[in-house]
Amino acid sequence: MTYKYDFLVIGAGIAGMSYALKVAQAKKGKVCIICKTTLDEANTRFAQGGVASVTNLEKDDFEKHINDTMIAGDYISDPAAVRQVVTKAPEQIRQLVEWGTQFDKQANGQFDLHREGGHSEFRILHHADDTGAEIQRALMAAVRANPDIDVKENHFAVEIITQHHLGARVTRRTPFIYCYGAYVLNTENRVDTYLSKVTVMCTGGCGAVYQTTTNPVVATGDGEAMVYRAKGTVKDMEFVQFHPTSLYHPGETHPAYLITEAMRGYGGILKLADGTPFMDQYDERGSLAPRDIVARAIDNEMKKNGVDHVYLDVTHKDAEETKHHFPNIYKKCLSIGVDITKDMIPVRPAAHYMCGGIKVDLNGCSSIERLYALGECSCTGLHGGNRLASNSLIEAVVYADTAAKHSLEHVDDYNFNDQVPEWNDEGTLTNEEHVLITQANKEVGEIMSNYVGIVRSDLRLKRAWDRLDLLYEETESLFKRVKISRDLCELRNMINTGYLITRMAIERKESRGLHYTVDYPKHAYDK
Repeated sequence: MTYKYDFLVIGAGIAGMSYALKVAQAKKGKVCIICKTTLDEANTRFAQGGVASVTNLEKDDFEKHINDTMIAGDYISDPAAVRQVVTKAPEQIRQLVEWGTQFDKQANGQFDLHREGGHSEFRILHHADDTGAEIQRALMAAVRANPDIDVKENHFAVEIITQHHLGARVTRRTPFIYCYGAYVLNTENRVDTYLSKVTVMCTGGCGAVYQTTTNPVVATGDGEAMVYRAKGTVKDMEFVQFHPTSLYHPGETHPAYLITEAMRGYGGILKLADGTPFMDQYDERGSLAPRDIVARAIDNEMKKNGVDHVYLDVTHKDAEETKHHFPNIYKKCLSIGVDITKDMIPVRPAAHYMCGGIKVDLNGCSSIERLYALGECSCTGLHGGNRLASNSLIEAVVYADTAAKHSLEHVDDYNFNDQVPEWNDEGTLTNEEHVLITQANKEVGEIMSNYVGIVRSDLRLKRAWDRLDLLYEETESLFKRVKISRDLCELRNMINTGYLITRMAIERKESRGLHYTVDYPKHAYDK
């Protein structure tokens, strides 16, 4: 079956839905959102902390936010991207409010602002401790109420369509690669052809390539893998951010429950089991140091003391205030027997956010013509070597806005390519092959966590490379001879994504940002 849409959006988080709403409002064509599960299962929903934006002009300003972002990014961030996001943030906050997002406010009507690690001022807008879920709720309501947006839930994008599918030879040196849409696996396990004038990749993160992650199981690096296979440019994949404080609860690893950084901003202190604080020996900012420093410190303390977690302590804070600010965390911890007003919270780092991804310009354009990338799957240059807390959600809506404006200006220049062939879906998948997929999936998680984690070495990275290469050959062979399934496609994407993270980590011969290697222990500036 072949479908035609002027705007094809692959992914349904904050980036995908806000882009879809903006182009639908312009009434310049049909819009379709491809959603691999349901609208409410996206990384956006799991973002507890909030959205960073300068709103209190009496104490804060753009230059402070820009400076904080550059410092956190280890000065690898693109200054133009940083300035664009920071200066356009307030306007997009107003847009989110118009779409129905309800940020917490003080009695005087002003936003109740939090402060998180790496921020010099209180500038984090939030909705209790489930900001992402509130934004997702508002956007879902707006999308479902818009008759010009078709939502295809439980549909999976297999590949983007380029001239390669028309028989042309496409390499990384091909000067102009064009995207004509995507092949999409439907609910009946058949592959449909979606032709589009503009395609937008908004597939989210890739935390599921690790054993323990705060991301949902759907975060398998689909966008990065699809674009890489189509010979598009992918950048900075070595910069995987590990959130320092996921709730330690054996059995809950995909996702591990996130203990928001706002809890450290609120006054939470990282401690060992005997109550000894340890962050001051690593950084003068203590528990409020940037995430890469905190994650490495916790990793070191766990190894040094032979333990599998540390603790976050807020028992010194007012109990009722704690329950008011963090109702969901309080409820979750209570469900496993931890009263956060009386007990320290067991925490450990978990894969959380990809700072790299599909390389895009200030308009969200990728290296492939007619293909945009937004949100976590993209590399805008904002995050550099390490993402500043709560900068991701605002990045998504700012770039959704610039991409919407740019694509609306150019959509009339494009036509549908009716020469695209249908997908060849011959083959069968046996129960034995399902076992192979499940086992390979588990192996990817073990390889990435053991060899490409918070602390790396040339030896570990080479071992990961060799293991992933073997899995790649086995999986590609399977993909070519069987009828595809979502599980097989996700495995393929995870292997591609793991390979990109590993390869780029091998290529960076320094410790910088989130990439720390024992073979180059000195920071890039300390040579």
